[in-house]
Amino acid sequence: MPKFRRLGAWLIDFALVAAAASGLAVLTFNRISALITDVPELATKGSWHFVKSGGDAQGAADKMVDSLWNDAVGYLQQGFLALIVLTFLYQWLTLNFTGRTLGKALMGLRVTPRTPSRTALRAAVTTSADVAVYALACCMLVQGWLFLSVLCWIAAVALFLLNVFPVLSRSSRSLADRLAGTSVDSPGFGGLPSARRAPDQPRPDLTRSW
Repeated sequence: MPKFRRLGAWLIDFALVAAAASGLAVLTFNRISALITDVPELATKGSWHFVKSGGDAQGAADKMVDSLWNDAVGYLQQGFLALIVLTFLYQWLTLNFTGRTLGKALMGLRVTPRTPSRTALRAAVTTSADVAVYALACCMLVQGWLFLSVLCWIAAVALFLLNVFPVLSRSSRSLADRLAGTSVDSPGFGGLPSARRAPDQPRPDLTRSW
């Protein structure tokens, strides 16, 4: 059934996003680890803050810790931003040039019509529903904005469901399809073209004797 094929396509595409998220998480963790373990840099920062503090060692230490925390939070936010950008580019470029993401291609699906503006809008809505709003909620949580983070998580779940549930309707168009003016067709998985006789090719006379 097309709906189950769309589910399979989404799972494949989301697996690619999860793989990208894992790679970015490892990169971000290594950046933060390098920041913390860089003892000479920490000593330089601590000495400079102490000189400027006028002898206030506690204040200098607090400033150094705040600086390290801000750098670590910045690395996390950069990781989330990179994930959003990569997800959008994957959706937009594949749909714009082929009409199919990898998941849709494997499931025999295609997005139509295919124009740069429509595919960009569809990719933006899909990225927001699958990744962007969740990433924003995580960034708010890291910043310590707990209440706003919870509201953003609720909005992320609501947007995801609003994008998914319309697929179960008769039109089978997601929120991204409706906003972008696109639809998902099922042209099939493709295959080798069958050999056909040219229209002007005469049939052989099998009754003719030699």
